[in-house]
Amino acid sequence: MAIGRRPGYGRDNGLMSGRVWYVAYGSNLASERFRCYLAGGRPDGAARHYTGCRDTAPAQAERAMTLPGGIYFAHTSLTWGGGMAFYDPRLPSRTAARAYLLTAGQFADVIAQEMRREVGEDLDLSEAAETGRQRLGPGRYETVIKVGESGGRPMFTFTAPHGAAQARLNAPSAPYLRMLGRGLREAHGWSAERTASYLLACPGAREGWSHSAVAGLLEGAGQRLG
Repeated sequence: MAIGRRPGYGRDNGLMSGRVWYVAYGSNLASERFRCYLAGGRPDGAARHYTGCRDTAPAQAERAMTLPGGIYFAHTSLTWGGGMAFYDPRLPSRTAARAYLLTAGQFADVIAQEMRREVGEDLDLSEAAETGRQRLGPGRYETVIKVGESGGRPMFTFTAPHGAAQARLNAPSAPYLRMLGRGLREAHGWSAERTASYLLACPGAREGWSHSAVAGLLEGAGQRLG
C-alpha cells in the first residue's frame, strides 16, 4: 500500500473492474436526485451542487428491494439540514431500498462525493465482498456493507461506522423528507400515508415530526410531481 493511502482506496484486485450494485436507502431512492451524483447537478431542495462521476452514463439497470434492518436519522446534513438517513442492519425492521447497477468506478465516485472528496480514486472492496463489511475511513458514509448478490454481482451499500444506539439522533428536514418520499413513491409505489408510517418508525424521526405533518408534506409533494 502506498504511504498515506487510506485502506481500501486506490487498489483494484479485479473485483472492482466490472459492475456492482449500489443499494440506496436514503435520498438516492429518487432517480432524479441520484442522477446528480452520476452526471452532476443540484437536486431539488438541496444546498449543494454535485460534480458527477468520471463516467456520467446512467445506471445500467435498477430494481426495488428491501433489506433486513432499519434506518435511523442522525447528525446534521450540510446539504439538506436536519438529520441524515443511515442504515443499521441490526435494527429490528425492514429497509425499503433501490439498487442501481453501476461501474465500479461510478460506485467509488459516489462514495467520494458523499464524503465531499474529489472523484477519481478507485476502491478495493475485497474485504467487504468476503466478510460483508469494510470500513474505508472514519467518515459518516465510509463503512461499506455487502447486502447480497444479484446476477453474480455484489450488492453494496454504505453507512456510518456505528449503529443507531451510538448515534446522535436528529430529525430530518422537510426537503429531505420530500426527497425520501419521492424515492419511495418511485421505487415502491407507496402512498403518502404508508411512507409517513415507515419514516416515523425510524429512530430520530419522531423527534420533530408527527404522522399528520409528514403525510401532509408528502401529499403536497406528490401533487406537485403530478
